[in-house]
Order: sequence, then structure tokens, then C-alpha cells
Amino acid sequence: MENKMSREEAWKLLTEYTQTPALLSHAQMVEAVMEHFGRLNGEDPEVWGVAGLLHDIDYEKYPEEHCLKAEEIMREKGVDEVYIRAMKCHGYGICTDTEPESQMEKTLYTIDELTGLINAACLMRPSKSVLDLEVKSVKKKFKDKHFAAGVDRDIIRNGCEMLGMELDDVIRETIAGMREKAEEIGLKGNL
Repeated sequence: MENKMSREEAWKLLTEYTQTPALLSHAQMVEAVMEHFGRLNGEDPEVWGVAGLLHDIDYEKYPEEHCLKAEEIMREKGVDEVYIRAMKCHGYGICTDTEPESQMEKTLYTIDELTGLINAACLMRPSKSVLDLEVKSVKKKFKDKHFAAGVDRDIIRNGCEMLGMELDDVIRETIAGMREKAEEIGLKGNL
């Protein structure tokens, strides 16, 4: 990898294009989970985290050109291809035809939607926290199509298949990643 990007550089770039608190929070949730999965895969958690942080860089300003505009922005800024590919892969079958190949790309594709579901599940809890959230609660919400209806369950299922992991395990590790940064991502709740 030629140009490894620091977390600080990535945050500066992200916030140049994204100001909405909910979108920044989502980026941080995905970053936290990606770092966690990076460690699980014996790879550089910062690289994985930065890929997670930047995946929706164009979404606030260019929702109609999602992923296309991000590639343009990232190339202009000299961002390494590793991050560009990961960003494109997260939109596979939705707004790109770039199929996830590496573990990092497959993970980002899988957990992007899942963090949204878990975030919504946390906010419905009395504690408003990820710290006391159980896999079975998320599974129940996952099966309820009316809950967080914008979350595409098929993407999560396809991603689990790509990763060769069971849904329960992906949920468990995604929760674990979010717990590590519960305070930063606003999901410590009242615990």
C-alpha cells in the first residue's frame, strides 16, 4: 500500500464533505466495526478503520451520484486505491459493479447496513446503549421487516455468505466493535 492515510487525514477529508451529525456518527460506527474486524483478521486496524470512515464521503453532497462522486473526490485528493476500491465495493449491486474481493472489502459491504440496524436497535432500548445489547435482540429486529425498514437485509445476508460467516457471528462482532467505541459513537446510553 503506497499511501496509508492517517485517521486524522481521513477525518479532515470526511468533514470537508460531510457535516450532518447522523452521517458523521454512521461513519464513526462503521470505522469502529472495521477496526475491530481488521484486528480479528490480523490486519492493520487503522487501514480498515479509514476505509470505514470514508465509505460515504460523497453521500451528503451528492446522494444521486453516491460512490461515483466519492471516487472522483478520492482520486483528486490522491487517496490510495485500497480505500477507493473498498468504498466502491460497499456500493456493490446498488450503485457500483465493483465486487468485493479482499476481506476488508467484503467486511465493509456486510457491516455498513448492519451498523444502521444495530444503531436503531440501541435507540429503542431503555438504556439507549450498545453495551447491554444482545445478538438475539438484533436477530429479532433483523427479522422484523418494518423495523429500520431502510436497512437492506439481503446485503447483510449476501455479505455473510461472502465472508463465510454466520449471521449471528457477524452481528456479535459488529456489536463488539461498536462497544469498543460506545462513547465516541453516542451509544454508551445511560449505562
